[in-house]
Parts: sequence; C-alpha cells; structure tokens
Amino acid sequence: MRDSIAHVVMRRGDRGNPIDLVMACALLDAARICRRANARVVLLRGEGHSFCVGGDLRDFSAVDAEDRRDHLISVTDALHDALRIFASMEAPLIAAVHGAVAGAGVGLAAAADLTIAAADAVFLLAYTGIGYSPDAGVTWWLPRLVGPKRAVELLVTNPRISADEAAAMGLITRVTDGDALIDEAQQLADQLAHGATGAFGATKHLVAQGLSSGLDAQLDRESRSLAAAAASPEGIEGLAAFLAKRPPRFPPPPEE
Repeated sequence: MRDSIAHVVMRRGDRGNPIDLVMACALLDAARICRRANARVVLLRGEGHSFCVGGDLRDFSAVDAEDRRDHLISVTDALHDALRIFASMEAPLIAAVHGAVAGAGVGLAAAADLTIAAADAVFLLAYTGIGYSPDAGVTWWLPRLVGPKRAVELLVTNPRISADEAAAMGLITRVTDGDALIDEAQQLADQLAHGATGAFGATKHLVAQGLSSGLDAQLDRESRSLAAAAASPEGIEGLAAFLAKRPPRFPPPPEE
C-alpha cells in the first residue's frame, strides 16, 4: 500500500487473468489486507493484455465432473467473500479495466464504486454461452446499473459490448485512452485518498441501501448518517476548513 492507496493487481496476465481457486483466494486475502490496513482507496487492475477473462475454464475442465460442483463452490465462495469485504469497506474501490472483461471480470468491474475503462475494453458476459449461470454478483449489480430488462438481454444473448457502449448504458464510469488508463486511475485514487473516507463509505452504503429501500426508511438513514458525519472528526475538520477558507486535512479512518 502506498500513500493510503491499496493496489490490488491480478497477475496472470499471460492468460488474461482468469479466476481459479488460487486467484479467488488471493483476491480474498487482498481484500482482508485492505480492510486491516485501513486503506483509504483500493485500486484494482489486471496485468497483461486484459483485465480479467472470467473463470478459468481450463482449470474447471481439469476437475473430474463429479467433483466440479464442490470445486466451483470453493472458487465462488472465496471470490464472493472478497466482493463482500470490498463492498463493506468505507474506502472506494476503483477498477481500471482494459482488453477483455468477461464473465466474473464484468462482475469485478461492476462491483467497483468507480470503473474507468480503456477505449479497447470489450465486455462479454459469456456465462450462458457455455451453459453456466452468472456469479461474481453479476445478477445483483448488473440490473441495478443497466436495468433488469437490459441485464437479462445481455446475459442471455452475450453481445460484445464496447467501452463506449458500456459507459452509455451505465455499466462503467467513463472511458479513457488506453495509454492514459493507469495514470487517470492513479490520479483519481490520489484525489480520493486525501478525501473524507468516512463520508465516502457512508455515501456508497446509502446508495446501495436506497436501491432496495422505501423512501421513508431511506430518509431516516440519510438523517442519521448526516448527523453522525457532522459530529465525526472528518465532519468537524471539513466544516472548520470551509469556514477558514482553506483545504481540509481529513484524518485517516479509525482502526477497525
């Protein structure tokens, strides 16, 4: 971790960073480390020519058919626990994606709070094309980002989605030139690392809750959250800085 920014890098770039049990467990370990280290931002990317091509089908096929069910449960349990941790953290999760983004790779991109894609990124759900159903939270995030009708269409017809198309439908945050991807993601991480981490966490949790909440309950959550933020060290410093007309110096998040 550098400057309160946790860098999580998938390092099977020679094969497109497919997710096998080792990769899933490594992502879970990384998520736990990010949480213990009180990272203020997490930046997720993949090495090589692609972000993540999804599950490692070669690995899956090497497992005897009668053992494949238990093997897939082990892989998805580890991957899903990593996603749960990232979602529960106050630190924003930024994904910098490029090349092929398929299957569970789409889930990782969708799970991020902010997703920047290189212009060469191509998104493909692919699950039903091989007779599989989705994982990696795809059936939770995708309908919320693009709508349920569009989500089902993408999942059953498996079109190739360009970066521009993904941005237009709300699957990602924005598109940038491929050569600028890492620099732009790093600049965003640097900006957020100096921001109000607690307020970021409260905001992303409120947005997630609001998608399945009634208005009355959500208004109550907002009221309680705002009051807690105003009384927190972050809120106190933010208001003092505003009144003094100086940049805020937000404290690090408290130890968990």
